[in-house]
Amino acid sequence: MTSSHTDCHFCLQSLRGRKYALREENAYCVPCYDSLYANPCEECKQPIECNSKDLAYKGRHWHEGCFRCAKCSRSLVEKPFAAKDEVLLCTECYSDEYSSKCFHCQKTIMPGSRKMEFKGSSWHESCFVCQYCRQPLGTKPLITKDNENYCVPCFEKKFAHHCYACKKVITSGGVTYHDQPWHKECFVCAGCKTQLSGQRFISKDEYPYCVDCFSRFYAEKCAACKKPITALGGAKYISFEERQWHGECFKCAKCSVSLVGQEFLTRQDDILCHKCGSA
Repeated sequence: MTSSHTDCHFCLQSLRGRKYALREENAYCVPCYDSLYANPCEECKQPIECNSKDLAYKGRHWHEGCFRCAKCSRSLVEKPFAAKDEVLLCTECYSDEYSSKCFHCQKTIMPGSRKMEFKGSSWHESCFVCQYCRQPLGTKPLITKDNENYCVPCFEKKFAHHCYACKKVITSGGVTYHDQPWHKECFVCAGCKTQLSGQRFISKDEYPYCVDCFSRFYAEKCAACKKPITALGGAKYISFEERQWHGECFKCAKCSVSLVGQEFLTRQDDILCHKCGSA
């Protein structure tokens, strides 16, 4: 500005016909203004005079010609840039030095673009998609298999086991029976429907039965005590002429001596030791 009516607020010299600068409604000649208020340039350390463009970023100032990339020296005026440890870099140099590489495409994730992070790796937003349906995963629940990400519906469709009984997806746990997966709550006795997970059971015609139901429906009855013979847990039983006995029940009908591993004789429905049968 020029004025013919004021004096410099600092040195009191006339501003008539001279350039001056205003600050808080006070007029200063250019030398006084620059010495009092000019910001030092971050790059060259010289004052940024009032007739020069002052470029500011986060409280620091540069001459227009000094505002450039610290690595390649290209001007950053009206261009995107990034700061690292108070050093200004163009986006290309910043990417080369510091930007993450996309786990999927291995290309640089440029500063300012949206980055997705998962299990310590980074993705472009457009690369962070379900491997099966190719829909963006964003913040949706996902499951990883063989370094590929899947949305939950696609993972279940492609990989999850389906319960042999109810045909629904088994999301966790489960029981394997006859090479087929079952929900724990679906793995029940074919007779009484009691849950068998963690319990002893017996298989019959590819169906599981609790011990009580198997004994009631299928187990042979001991010829002596008439109770079921389940052979559960390796219990011994004796079979002779289509009759069965518990090991402990297979004894002489007269003297009650055990006949397991011994010679015996039969008399009608009785079994006798050799001594009692010969008497």
